[in-house]
Amino acid sequence: MNSVKKDIIFLKNYLNDLSDTIRPGKDIINDLIQVRNIFLKISKKKGKILIFGNGGSAAIASHVSVDLTKNAKIRTVNFNEADLITCFSNDYGYERWIEKAVDFYADPNDALVLISSSGKSKNMLNACKAAKRKKIKVISLTGHTKNNPLSKVADLSLWINSKAYNFVENTHQIWLLTVCDLIIGKREYPAKKKN
Repeated sequence: MNSVKKDIIFLKNYLNDLSDTIRPGKDIINDLIQVRNIFLKISKKKGKILIFGNGGSAAIASHVSVDLTKNAKIRTVNFNEADLITCFSNDYGYERWIEKAVDFYADPNDALVLISSSGKSKNMLNACKAAKRKKIKVISLTGHTKNNPLSKVADLSLWINSKAYNFVENTHQIWLLTVCDLIIGKREYPAKKKN
């Protein structure tokens, strides 16, 4: 078999498998509605969403925080600034930098969204503990093993049944942006709003 044919087969299988992974079941539909309801409740109480991820999940956190804030009018922040991450990591340790961000920036009416493909990241688990101390809701998005440590301690856990990092991360982004569009009530709208 030549390399072009192998590539075609790989891509067809890959994209079909990704489509199967993203196809929603009843549980995820209910979970996405719950996430929407939590976000709306937080917004009504003048709270905000704090959203964190590591690596590719941090990029998802940045993207989603902008869309929720600008398009859905749900105030959402992430802390992907190099100065904050390196300062908190240097002073408190990498495993505690998100915990310290939650300590410093989270308010009583806020909610915390933690995105972790494995659900095992120590900085995410420590952040969850900080949120629990502040009595704020924690939503986790994970993959890999269903009963991972983060999904066990979050108030609401959205889990994707895959061990492929790109499948997990792409699905997390789709889910969160779907919640954004669910809040707005439509999937097509202008990027720039007229004043």
